[in-house]
Amino acid sequence: MKILLAHNNYNLVGGAEVFYHEVGRVLAKNNHQVAYFSPNDSDVDSKWKSYFPDVINYKQKNILNSIFNIKNIIYSQNVKENFIELLNDFKPDIVHVFAIYARLTPSILDACREYGVPVVMSCNDYKHICPNYKLFRNGSLCEDCKGGKFYNATINRCAKSSTMYSVASTIEAYVHKHMDIYKKNVRIFLFASEFMAKKTEQFWGAQSFNWDILKNPFDSKKYPLCKDYEDYCLYFGRLIDEKGVDILVKAMSVIPQCNLKIIGSGPDEDMLKELVDGLGVNNVEFLGPKWGEELDDVLKKARFVVVPSLWHENFPYVILQSFAFGKAVIGSDRGGIPELVGAGDFGHVYKATDFNELSEKIIDLWNSPESTVVMGKKAKDYMDKNFNDDRFYKNIIRIYNKVLL
Repeated sequence: MKILLAHNNYNLVGGAEVFYHEVGRVLAKNNHQVAYFSPNDSDVDSKWKSYFPDVINYKQKNILNSIFNIKNIIYSQNVKENFIELLNDFKPDIVHVFAIYARLTPSILDACREYGVPVVMSCNDYKHICPNYKLFRNGSLCEDCKGGKFYNATINRCAKSSTMYSVASTIEAYVHKHMDIYKKNVRIFLFASEFMAKKTEQFWGAQSFNWDILKNPFDSKKYPLCKDYEDYCLYFGRLIDEKGVDILVKAMSVIPQCNLKIIGSGPDEDMLKELVDGLGVNNVEFLGPKWGEELDDVLKKARFVVVPSLWHENFPYVILQSFAFGKAVIGSDRGGIPELVGAGDFGHVYKATDFNELSEKIIDLWNSPESTVVMGKKAKDYMDKNFNDDRFYKNIIRIYNKVLL
């Protein structure tokens, strides 16, 4: 089978890019031909780069320049032409798209329909139903745009807290809705969590689109079970408001007998350090950003991991990584987190905004180290059974074949 994959970033930026490349790796491993389509960023190294279009990087360019080029952010004809060239040369049996808004734009979906090749789309955030992609603003969950009321994105200034970005996102949402650009072009929408699928049904209507579950590609068997631990629990991820790290710091302030290490960086880093100082907290240590083996070394020695997200996080890689090393997880009740943590006796789920309940969950695992190790072992067994290349490949081919029938 010949599969064409398309995503907004070729180089690794976060979990979405891991997903993109892991899908390609697993398909190629099983002797399928795989082509890639992404923007032509300066440091991209790919055999398919000659097809990659030059696009406006709205995150780096002047905001006025982005607004003046809004038509290319909403629906890029230039990108569409490059994509058509790749379609003609590669002749895929199926196209699998990931995040394509603002950079590649959904113009490539029209190209697929016009060419006659079926499309599946992996949704790893809420951009298809929410102009700011998070269903979250100003520290709280938000569904103000439900029912096509996208003007609320401008009223709330929810895109980067900027009026101009919010206006652009509002226009983008209305244009895409008017064109029915997603539902008319995508055969099956793919979600990693039941939560995101059901939330999309609430916005779009349960019978208005086809969907299936495709969980993250992750080869758990490559990771060793780590039963040993030192005296700390761990948070690793971005330091930004929707991640709820402030709730975690407040929880730690009432349980001084427990220790927390924080790995990561982000716009809330200074605020969080000021919060630690203001609360007189002495059991929280900021380690800065760490990646690869350096991150793994800290994770392997943690008692357990905390995922305190305030937004509806879809299917966090941090939980998969933690389980793969045999670490129990305490996670909030938002998004797809309970589907993972609650899949077995792998940790605890708590109400996202309640730091007192979180502190109780932390104390429970901290004071029961042997039981916590058992939880971690169960999580590892679950991961090895359900998250491996063979399991992922069987599922994705099942979905592709369903589309091609």
